[in-house]
Amino acid sequence: MTEPSPQPSAQPRTSAPASVGEIEGLRPRRRPGDGGDVSAADVDLIDGLAPAAAKAVRAWLLERSSAAARQTRLQVLAAFLRWLRASESSLDPLAATGAHLDAYCDAALTGTLTVGVRRPGRPLSDTTVNRRRAVLSSFYAHAWRTGAVSHAVHAGSAGGPLTREERRLLRRGVARLAADGRTPEAVAVALLEATGASVTALAELTARDLRGYAGGGPAVVTVRDGNGHPVAFPVPAPVRPLLRELSDTRMPGEPLIGPGRPADARWLAAALVAAAVAGGVPRPRAEVLHPGVLRATTVTELLEPLRRDAGDLTF
Repeated sequence: MTEPSPQPSAQPRTSAPASVGEIEGLRPRRRPGDGGDVSAADVDLIDGLAPAAAKAVRAWLLERSSAAARQTRLQVLAAFLRWLRASESSLDPLAATGAHLDAYCDAALTGTLTVGVRRPGRPLSDTTVNRRRAVLSSFYAHAWRTGAVSHAVHAGSAGGPLTREERRLLRRGVARLAADGRTPEAVAVALLEATGASVTALAELTARDLRGYAGGGPAVVTVRDGNGHPVAFPVPAPVRPLLRELSDTRMPGEPLIGPGRPADARWLAAALVAAAVAGGVPRPRAEVLHPGVLRATTVTELLEPLRRDAGDLTF
């Protein structure tokens, strides 16, 4: 009798990676010289996302066979997610919109990023920001195609900087919110536009930060910049009586702005949309506005005189 010919052994099935660190070219580097490819903090950030978001990121990273391309994708997305977490800590990355991408890119261009960059406060070049925008758009396009998100995320469209006319309408909307008794929202939007301060800085404001009462209210407000340094800004005259009204109803040290508690990004974003709609900004445009978009617009406007002065210097 002849023995049966041996059957080919079954090949082990390759399972989907459970961690970004299991993807080729993305081994986490936890100490110098350990052979890792990328920052362990970036790997841990993605692995710590909600399961659906983490799965979407891993699938997107696997789209590219080049280790260098995967590394770039991971680095850019991790930087954006750190900014998103700082801006809206409770927002799932898969719920982000084109307005968030625009706000992030605008902040990078104006130097208002304080997380996810090597040199906080330093503007990134147009080329660098455009590359980041393309990478982030790629992730959200992949998530939309695969059903991970139910909405298309487009950067660089409706969420761009506000025009002069939109700023005028927004100020009119602030006045209308105040007339309707929505003083905290009116003051929050007005100070966001006047100072370009972060949500955190606005949420920390108390009556102690108001100075120089004139014309029915405080003429100067002091907010903290991204490095925690105090910066004084003039209060627009129409907002002074509103600030005084708020401060008269607050206990010493109690936050001035917020819905009975310190303001957060979601509350401020809703207030911004409400003011824009009340002022006459078309609703589709108003609904994609985000505090980061207005911050970037204001900071760009505040920095413009400095840039002109620098351009006039001769050496």
